[in-house]
Amino acid sequence: MNGKFYVTTPIYYVNDRPHIGHAYTTILADVLARFHRSLGHDTFFLTGTDEHGQKVQNAAEKRGVPPLRHCDETVVRFQELWKRLGITNDRFIRTTQAEHKRVVSEIMQELYDRGEIYKADYTGWYCVGCERFFTEKDLADGKCPDCGRDVSAITESNYFFRMSKYQQWLIDYIKSHPDFILPAFRANETLGFLKKPLGDLCISRPKSRLNWGIELPFDRDYVCYVWFDALINYISGVGYRTDAETFARRWPASCHLIGKDILTTHSVYWPTMLKAMGLPMPQTIFAHGWWLTGNTKMSKSLGNVINPMDMIDRAGVDAFRYFLLAEMSPGNDANFSEDAFIARYNSDLANDLGNLLSRVSKLTIRATGGTIPAPAEITDDDRELIAAVNDAIRTMEESLQSYKLDQGLDAVMNAVRAGNRYLEKCAPWTLAKQGDTARLHTVLYHAADALCRVAVLLAPVMPEKMAELLSVLGVAPETVSGIAALKTFPGVTGCTMREAIPLFPRIMEEEEKPAVKEARPAKSAPETVPAVPPVTIEEFGRIQLKTAKVLAAEKVEGADKLLKLRIEVGSETRQLIAGVAQSYSPEEIVGKTIVIVANLRPAKIRGVESQGMLLAAKAGKVLKLVTIDGDMPSGVVIG
Repeated sequence: MNGKFYVTTPIYYVNDRPHIGHAYTTILADVLARFHRSLGHDTFFLTGTDEHGQKVQNAAEKRGVPPLRHCDETVVRFQELWKRLGITNDRFIRTTQAEHKRVVSEIMQELYDRGEIYKADYTGWYCVGCERFFTEKDLADGKCPDCGRDVSAITESNYFFRMSKYQQWLIDYIKSHPDFILPAFRANETLGFLKKPLGDLCISRPKSRLNWGIELPFDRDYVCYVWFDALINYISGVGYRTDAETFARRWPASCHLIGKDILTTHSVYWPTMLKAMGLPMPQTIFAHGWWLTGNTKMSKSLGNVINPMDMIDRAGVDAFRYFLLAEMSPGNDANFSEDAFIARYNSDLANDLGNLLSRVSKLTIRATGGTIPAPAEITDDDRELIAAVNDAIRTMEESLQSYKLDQGLDAVMNAVRAGNRYLEKCAPWTLAKQGDTARLHTVLYHAADALCRVAVLLAPVMPEKMAELLSVLGVAPETVSGIAALKTFPGVTGCTMREAIPLFPRIMEEEEKPAVKEARPAKSAPETVPAVPPVTIEEFGRIQLKTAKVLAAEKVEGADKLLKLRIEVGSETRQLIAGVAQSYSPEEIVGKTIVIVANLRPAKIRGVESQGMLLAAKAGKVLKLVTIDGDMPSGVVIG
């Protein structure tokens, strides 16, 4: 990585109400910016709102207010939410700002003077919702291919940018710059789009049907097409044509973060515009996936949009930020559900991280009055924990370069789980009883030091909670202010711990909550109600159990409890994720005939799809697979 980092989000449509998709992109940008600042990079983070166009004009007219007043009153939705989410953007740009409008006007005039923009008659199908023209072949069943709305046939004179002139150049540039569009399959999508002849881009709208936009400097009867206007924010926001020194310092952008639905505008329109202007290309355009409910994209029309405030109010800002980044592998879609949120919160934050901090705090206060002791002789157990923490640091740095922060977070949580295993294995409570002070101090030191380093790695994701964690450890934030500082950090010896309050109180799931508080029966009273309600034969019949043969197995990267299995179920081959890695090695499980729930809906576990569930029995720490006695082919129904 070089010494500067400039990250942008899309500028969000001002009429929208912020939802989980907006929050995800902006939090991802914020976390990247925070990480790069911690690495000592000259960092700039730009976000903002897109405030021109027909939909804004229509909404303002419906309210009976001027368009600018409408924008002033609606933009606060984003500004207030970003403040609540702890977003540390360096600038919030609005396309109605005079500076931006002047830059857009100057760019249009220069391109027009050089013959890059021309006037022509045009007939096409226009979607008001998307504010775009489409050809007949682009339509989907006669409707807009993007939003499904009705379109209108329009014939009118307009101004066009000679985008087609740059088609071959863009194809060659994408092929020769593998990091220009990420993930790689998004680059292939763009190249597929460019296999068809690329038309010129209509960049104007006549004032006779739309007057809310930036006026064309060479024809006052037209305003600029909203997408041409909006994309220019990425350069107007860092001084293009207004502050040459700042622009030279910031451009080209390190990363444009976008959703996959606006890939074409960013990977085709924007590069060709920059080429025509004679400006360098951004280093990376990263298109992440959608948040889904079930298998459906969230949309206002379907009424399945998740309001970030709902989850923030329930679990706090930092937990919400963590969930979004841990749950989605940025190039792919991810499913959001309250159950998934609660499960990850309770597992990763309440149980793993919260439990480790609580144990280390109590043990240290009990043993030394809170002063973190110096370690004595190091053992293999200590080295194993140190290695897990160092792996988390390395993986997190690598994940920054690939924009796969979920993998970095997996490695950090593996280090947290390694810390809990370390305490179980070393049993400092027993060392205290035995009077083995040297070993006790060593274990307490390494556990506390691991927590400190974990807090630094997680601070860009959960800044408030990790500041609290460092405070419990007695570590001054300025002594270890980022990833770069970890490489020279001397350790936590001498820091004074205080008793930890729960950083992440466990969220009770609905089935755990008692509907009515009742007096508990005496201990001797017989159990009259079974722990699990009985089911009917019809209910049981909905579960299809089958035999399956394990063909191959490997560990899931970044998850120490999971194995990825390739299984044979009759004539079908499936992938299954199972939490059995601490009881079975891949070699031990291959060849076994197991029992699976065959009709379980597929789910993603740590970003990897699992097509079923195997059956196992667990008593304490002992886990055993449910297998078949004797030879039995795979795919046989059990019942």
